[in-house]
Formats: sequence, structure tokens, C-alpha cells
Amino acid sequence: MTNHKTAIITGASSGIGQATAKELASKGITVMLAARREERLKELQEEIQQAGGKAFYHVTDVTNVEEMEQLAKKTKEECGSIDILVNNAGLMPLSFMNKRKIKEWDQMVDVNIKGVLYGISAVLPYMEEQKSGHIINISSVAGHKVMPGSAVYSGTKYAVRAITEGLRQEMNASHNIRTTIICPGAVATELTHTITDEDVLEAFKGREMKPLDSENIAKSISYAVEQPEHVDVNEIIVRPTQQDM
Repeated sequence: MTNHKTAIITGASSGIGQATAKELASKGITVMLAARREERLKELQEEIQQAGGKAFYHVTDVTNVEEMEQLAKKTKEECGSIDILVNNAGLMPLSFMNKRKIKEWDQMVDVNIKGVLYGISAVLPYMEEQKSGHIINISSVAGHKVMPGSAVYSGTKYAVRAITEGLRQEMNASHNIRTTIICPGAVATELTHTITDEDVLEAFKGREMKPLDSENIAKSISYAVEQPEHVDVNEIIVRPTQQDM
């Protein structure tokens, strides 16, 4: 893998984002950690640095376009370039439509769709100028298939796939900007902690399946990143072996 690159990772304070930061840093990539929980970011920065990696952090709310612009600006100033963006921040408060959990719908649209768009918008000027870059957006198996309780969440993840494919068609050939969609199946992360619909939680009970670890997804991201510049891994689906959906 080519060193001296810089990656911005949103949602870096836990789960897939945290694991991805460690994985990319271990390969010699400088990482800019972005999330809202500063204490978690500090701890991760220290852990990466103690392991010999290079890490910075910037407290960022992905639903705030100005904060995303500031994140990109700081990354350019501190690190010299923005070579990779991992749009990882996401929410998954699954619920049945008739529960009318409108605030949760709004949160998912704001984080899962707008947050991705704001990330793309923030880094594109820098990547266009340097005529290279790699934008990695985290979708989901739910971005390929809808199940009861996932209507709105799946809608946001289908949107991520559509946005990324449009970006690929516009930016690959003309600006040498690569795009990758990562679609995880069930992963042992904090995502399920946001579910408030008791019927959805009840439906999860009794399912016996070994979920993926965050590190499994981090290695998939690393695989896409480490390909030669003329190779663009457009989409990766990673499921637990026992997952049927």
C-alpha cells in the first residue's frame, strides 16, 4: 500500500470507524478521526500513536455542513492532502412504519444521507485539484434488501448506493477519483443500541448467529484502498456466514 496518504474517517469513535482507523494507520496511512465524542477520539489517537501510527482528530457533527467543511480544511492544513474519505457515520433505529417515529426518520436522513453528501461536498474540491482521491461510503445489506422494520433505514442505504454510483460515473474518468460502496451485514457494533421499537427488538430475540466484527469490515475497506490506482473496487458486500438476508 502506498504510504504518505491521508484518510478522513467519520464515526471514528467506535465500531467500524474505530477499527478502520486502526487498520489504515497500521498500513502507514495518516488518519483524521472525526466524531462527536472528543474523549473517545483522544483515546483512539493515543492508541494509534503508541502503535506507531499517525493520527489527528477533529470533533465533528456530520449533519452540520459547516463542520464538515472545517474538517476537510483542517485535514488539508495538518496533513497536506485528502486522499481518502470513509463516510462511516450512521444510525440504525429500525422501527415499523405505523409507529410513526418521525424524529428517528429525520435523524437517519440527516446522518445517513445528508452526512454522506456533506462529506463528499467537503472533500471533492481538494480531490479535484489534486486529480486523485478515493471516497468510500458505508451502505448496508439493507441497501440491497428491505425487511419489516427497515423501510426508512433501507431507504437511506439505497440512497447511499445511488449517490455513490452517480459520483463514480461523474468523477472516475474525468478526475481519477475512485468510489467504493461497503455493504456490511450484521456487525457487532453500537448501531442496534438506537432501536427503540420494542416489536423490532422482540423480533431479534432468539436469532443465533455469529455477527461480523468491526475489524472484518475494516479489512474490506483496506482491501479497496490498497488496490493500484487504475483499479476501482466499486462495491463489497460482507455478510456473516450464517446470515440469510
